[in-house]
Amino acid sequence: MQDTSNIFGTRAIIEAIKAGQTIQKVYLLKGITNSLIGELNTLIKKNAISSSYVPVEKLDHLSKFQNHQGAVAKISAVEFYDLETLVNETKSKSALYLLLDQITDVRNFGAILRTAECAGVDGVIVPQQGGASLNADAIKTSAGAAFTIPISKVNHLLDAVYLLQAEGVKIVAITEKTDQSIYDIDLTQPTALIMGSEHKGITNSILKLADSKGKLPLLGDIASLNVSVACGVALYEVVRQRLS
Repeated sequence: MQDTSNIFGTRAIIEAIKAGQTIQKVYLLKGITNSLIGELNTLIKKNAISSSYVPVEKLDHLSKFQNHQGAVAKISAVEFYDLETLVNETKSKSALYLLLDQITDVRNFGAILRTAECAGVDGVIVPQQGGASLNADAIKTSAGAAFTIPISKVNHLLDAVYLLQAEGVKIVAITEKTDQSIYDIDLTQPTALIMGSEHKGITNSILKLADSKGKLPLLGDIASLNVSVACGVALYEVVRQRLS
């Protein structure tokens, strides 16, 4: 289940409604008018969702003083997917999965979900413990992708790797601990990319199970990319190969 009952940000709420999430109530800032708010109001009326206009202090309280953009919604909990069910429903010649090994920053998590949805990822797999929560910040940063891309929580990522390999999915670790470039790896077959945590990278026990390891070339003086940026580059290399 989701870690929060409030989401904020106009786009995130719009995407939640479009994805069929159960919205209990939407709170809007008194006097606010713009195109996104107009689109949100249309969806509120079309779906008969309860709403009210409130002062900014109410929105600040509901969003815990985050950038709510004049809109906060109370939602029913998001259900996570059972991994075996997810794989059975999505496995194909072009299946693409993303495993996140203890990504701890909620904004990185949200940004990764947004990119994964845009890149056509079939499912994102995260550990039950040790990773960022799917809270309001993550949902807002995902621009609503958290409601449209299947997310599975598992007790151990190792078990997820074994299951995917048994289904013929190639496990590719994105890591600097290799001499091989990601651009030299065939990513056209069923593939699962693994991204490691911001500080420690991919856990050694998981790294050892990878079928391939690929790094992104770093041509400047800084030793690493932000994990959400690295994930985006890696996912779009998959997209590039499959569109070629």
